[in-house]
Amino acid sequence: MERRPLGRTGLTVPICCLGTMTYGEQNTAAEGHAQMDYALERGVDFFDTAELYAIPPKPETMGATESIIGTWLKARGNRDRVMIASKIVGRSPMNWFRPDGAETRVSPDQIDMAVEGSLRRLQTDYIDLYQIHWPDRRVTSFGGFGYRHYDSDYVAYEDTLAALARHVEKGNIRHLGLSNETAHGMMKFVHTAEAAGLPRMVTVQNAYSLLNRTFEYGAAEVAIEENVGLLAYSPLAQGYLTGKYLNGARPAGARTTLFNRGQRYETASAEAAIRRYLGLAGDLGLTAEQLALKFCATRPFMTSVIIGATTLAQLKTNIDAFDAPWSRDHDRAVDAAHAICPNPCP
Repeated sequence: MERRPLGRTGLTVPICCLGTMTYGEQNTAAEGHAQMDYALERGVDFFDTAELYAIPPKPETMGATESIIGTWLKARGNRDRVMIASKIVGRSPMNWFRPDGAETRVSPDQIDMAVEGSLRRLQTDYIDLYQIHWPDRRVTSFGGFGYRHYDSDYVAYEDTLAALARHVEKGNIRHLGLSNETAHGMMKFVHTAEAAGLPRMVTVQNAYSLLNRTFEYGAAEVAIEENVGLLAYSPLAQGYLTGKYLNGARPAGARTTLFNRGQRYETASAEAAIRRYLGLAGDLGLTAEQLALKFCATRPFMTSVIIGATTLAQLKTNIDAFDAPWSRDHDRAVDAAHAICPNPCP
């Protein structure tokens, strides 16, 4: 398994990261344990979770995924063999995360509560990478189009970093990361950290796939020049790039079938683009998963590609995809397809 540097930390992570957000909803604890066992056998020792998970977010399953990872860590006794990434929820009206029922904010007091809760559920005394799930600022994200200027009511960057730094100093957190962040936000966190002598962000976890390459417009340059590498989520576009939802199909047990949360990948031009990439995969002698995942893995700004699965067969297929061949000819073919309809699913 290829490994990439984790920012400027001196650590490396596999190019493939195991996403776990189905544990506690679509997957049982036993199934989650089996997935983690298999991933580790294949050299995937980097797992991503969040206090928000399982997905879809609801009070009944908040923190369930971390708890399942925690029971696995305790049962296997292998905490030193894996890197765990988790997240604090960003600003939202979801009022079940904090004891007082307040809206979630990335504020010092809520950071303390969130870190302590994650550590307890994960049954560990440190988190390798702790990320802000989405900004405290109001920004256009999660499939939104265009730009809208919102108010300036948000927790100051320095206040957020200082609160996180206290946990770094205590050893509760090793490194910091962002998620669903803009190029501006990435640079503000980097600049604030350097100016105030606070820990730098080492990664940013944003959506990136053949259907959504918007990260390349500004954020990719920041990722490379500032060593804030991308952790790509939804590289298979929530499964849409496999073709399983074509013509309105809703396979039993699939996420969109169960939860109807795939609107980000159901825009007017999405299905035509998906068919184009499926045809391209066939022309190149690749499977849909190989084309989509290997494309992401070969980007110069990529730190790791986050994959998710509900079955061991899916997990094997996804991990195997990273061994597919890739050349400059593959890049040219993908770019030609991309030029026909760029970013139909931002």
